[in-house]
Amino acid sequence: MEFDVIQGDIARQEADALVNAAGTSLRMGSGVAGALRRGADGPINEAAMEKGPVDLGGVAVTDAYDLDAEYVIHAAAMPHYGDGRATAESIREATRNTLERADELGCASLVIPALGCGAAGFDLRTGVRFVAEAIDAHEPDSIADVRFIAYSDGEHEVVREVADDVRS
Repeated sequence: MEFDVIQGDIARQEADALVNAAGTSLRMGSGVAGALRRGADGPINEAAMEKGPVDLGGVAVTDAYDLDAEYVIHAAAMPHYGDGRATAESIREATRNTLERADELGCASLVIPALGCGAAGFDLRTGVRFVAEAIDAHEPDSIADVRFIAYSDGEHEVVREVADDVRS
């Protein structure tokens, strides 16, 4: 499916669903989770943790509170056990499950970050490829607008380059 690459703060995006780069406990710490937690200005961390733990690669959905979205889909690409590092399979599975869940919810728009590549320690370029390939391969039911978001200039450059390669 088609997708755009954008740069910015995920907590400032408008979409039916925003995706949290979560760990299996669903506790919202730093990075993407921290930005969404602060932007939600509500008990989103508590709501997420009530739905956890989830299996590695699994997802859970909460209200978006004060974020400009209907839902936050918490995608567990990172284990909160063992070495705490994402794997190729956990990134692929979390991305696939996110897209499927967004379709089940009837979402038309979705903003997704590079799952497993921040605090979870997975190589950015490789992880971005896994996310981009999963988005590209997805056959949507309701999703028409997917935005792959990067925060920093350097991350944006990598996401743009890899996404262009995957889409070509």
